[in-house]
Amino acid sequence: MIFLFTLFLSVLLTISLIPALSRLAFCCGALDVPDGRKVHARPIPRIGGVAMAAGSLASLVAWNFGDTLQRAFLAGALALVAFGLADDLKSLSPKAKLLGQAIAATIVVVFGGVEIRTLGSLLPDGLLVPPWIAVPGTVFVIVGITNAINLADGLDGLAGGICLLTFCCLGYLAYLDGADAIGLAALAFIGAIFGFLRFNTHPASIFMGDTGSQLLGFAAGTLALALTQRETALSPLLPLVLLGFPVLDTMTVMCTRIAAGRSPFSADKNHFHHTLLSLGFRHPESVLIIYAIQTVLVVSALALRYHSDWILLGGYLFFSAAILSLFAAARRWHWRMKRFDILDVVIVGGLRTLRDSGVLIAVLFRGFQVMVPILLLVTCLIPERFPPYLAWAAAPAALLLAAVRVLARRWMEAAIRPVLYLLIPFAVYLSETAPASWADGRVLFLSHALFIACAVGSVLVSRFTRRATGFRSTPLDFLILFIVAVFPFLHSVQVRDFLPGIIAAKIIILYFSYEVLLSELRGKVGVPAMLTILSLMAVCRT
Repeated sequence: MIFLFTLFLSVLLTISLIPALSRLAFCCGALDVPDGRKVHARPIPRIGGVAMAAGSLASLVAWNFGDTLQRAFLAGALALVAFGLADDLKSLSPKAKLLGQAIAATIVVVFGGVEIRTLGSLLPDGLLVPPWIAVPGTVFVIVGITNAINLADGLDGLAGGICLLTFCCLGYLAYLDGADAIGLAALAFIGAIFGFLRFNTHPASIFMGDTGSQLLGFAAGTLALALTQRETALSPLLPLVLLGFPVLDTMTVMCTRIAAGRSPFSADKNHFHHTLLSLGFRHPESVLIIYAIQTVLVVSALALRYHSDWILLGGYLFFSAAILSLFAAARRWHWRMKRFDILDVVIVGGLRTLRDSGVLIAVLFRGFQVMVPILLLVTCLIPERFPPYLAWAAAPAALLLAAVRVLARRWMEAAIRPVLYLLIPFAVYLSETAPASWADGRVLFLSHALFIACAVGSVLVSRFTRRATGFRSTPLDFLILFIVAVFPFLHSVQVRDFLPGIIAAKIIILYFSYEVLLSELRGKVGVPAMLTILSLMAVCRT
């Protein structure tokens, strides 16, 4: 339960803080103003990283393991957040930013014991990297990864999505390796990214700024090194594979700038995501392509985690050569993404016409608005019993919703949201861990099928809706579907071993399904409210 609590505390803190911080950004001038190098057209708050830092780090502080790595990690992260926030407010020089990154990296290396001591089979048996190389070398690597993620933050949802996939992999590997503190930290950042990406995927309403991107890079690099440099069978080259794409992007861009006689820190539009845009790919398409590349690297890291270090190094070098060759060939031959009439006019145009007509969304939504609250009701009926404190809390919550529905219906949506956010995690958790005797295989199969139907339905409804605001389908939905789909295929663990992943996936599906539902209902939440009251009554049963 500690893992789920950490994950969803981080999600809720991040989601709760972002609206307030977004308003504050306009008052204090923490805005990203568009220029020739930016792809957005209006000033956007860039203070979302503060919400991510609060959500992730507060979730870790809640569980004090007395671990030196945890304390050093928190201290380094706070130092980096301070420098990042100063940069978002006052625009620090590159040297000042590097100083902050070096301070944070030095803290985790000196006080947390994170050092690159072994390179596996790349060095002769038993040979370790001497401390006088390991300490500055590790600081350099962490600073490099921090900068790589920071520089990758060029499109809506890009840096967050890359890090989300990376942290999911790190959390799973930490779970397999028994590194609970590292796994918990990965979950905290997964929650913060999930909470943030809903506001940051294209078109973004808030940016993470240097506070968020530097924190994610620092955390990903530190946790990856801490996991693979301990006494473990995991390959020490896994961080190279997991973080290899943003690192390759940064190295390529800096080498290009140096070759042109410019500072490696000067701004330009030579990053991989800029190249994809120049080749004719649209903004979401460019993000999805990079997500797909990062997914390949994550799957490769999982598949090769115990293989020879030479295989990982050779595979990464081949991957790097392939990426660079493809981009070079596209530039040399002036290749551009072609938009075929059969796709853009016939298929896309037909789908757009179908969406604008409202027929498809009417049919989809008619079933969706009933399926989602019924799924919550079924989930609340499956547990054998609920703890007494939940029953005592559910009764007044049901009475409150009933009173609001009768006396002040305009406040119904505002009242139902916090109830759902608190009810869903407990209902899903107990339905999976303590089902009633009548909940046999057929009932559980029906429950799983409903969850899958809700996941697909939420994507379809948000894609074909005619709403201009509210919850919309974005590249984040594809990340969610990938994470949900991959859990059952993680071999080397038993069904009960990946139960936390199934629980987390189901909670996320219900959360996003309700977001789609409430946004589409536009305040007319009578049916979901009544079924939520019934769900609360099911919790009250003895």
